[in-house]
Amino acid sequence: MSDAVSGSDGQSLEIEVPADPLASHPASAYLWGHIAGSGDVGDDTVEVVTNDEASANVLAAIAGGEIDHETNSREYAHDASITRTEDEYTLEIGSSETASGDTVRETDDALFGRRSTLGLPVDGRGNYRFSAFSSHERELLRGILEGCGTICFKSKSETVGISFVHDDEALLELTRELIEDCPIEAPMGELSETSSGGYWFGVDDAAAPEFGTWLYEDCEETGLYAPSRERKLRKSLEQAESYD
Repeated sequence: MSDAVSGSDGQSLEIEVPADPLASHPASAYLWGHIAGSGDVGDDTVEVVTNDEASANVLAAIAGGEIDHETNSREYAHDASITRTEDEYTLEIGSSETASGDTVRETDDALFGRRSTLGLPVDGRGNYRFSAFSSHERELLRGILEGCGTICFKSKSETVGISFVHDDEALLELTRELIEDCPIEAPMGELSETSSGGYWFGVDDAAAPEFGTWLYEDCEETGLYAPSRERKLRKSLEQAESYD
């Protein structure tokens, strides 16, 4: 089935929504990529954070839940001495509040029909079971990138930069494996520690334009993407090409 959601420009987007958010489907892959990259899986709820309102609406269309909007300041992952202020849209799946403020379960004592997080592809303890999405690795990687990745134009080297940053080393190791298996030749740097105590790695600058283009080449057709991130990629590519 499909669901209509509002994009960042106010236009309606038709999103193909799976009957089961755990089934093998491009939308499910995109959802769980986001949850792995910027989500928190609890015993009876899942929270996922995005800086893009349109992407938050898409995730809500796929999995249900309520969206909360806040503006927050946080340290830059590569340099804790730098802070940035940005919008955050937090999607909470699995519970809601009544008018009295009491929290109630949206499902029958089960999250996505599972009594335990062990039935989910992400369980909050670094265990990722993404085999169901093996036919949709582009959407899975796109969700992970939008959850914990960065796209930028490097003015010093006049190239596009794509990197992934997360506190969970296991997730980044899995992300590297997914990139190695993708149809684009995308060499990567070694996994390193950040100044804030997490981990990161980057796609080689020479491969970043082709990898980024492949990652987003079908996004407007499916609606499974963050428009602000796609615009950042396109702008960075244009900047790099202007120097070429």
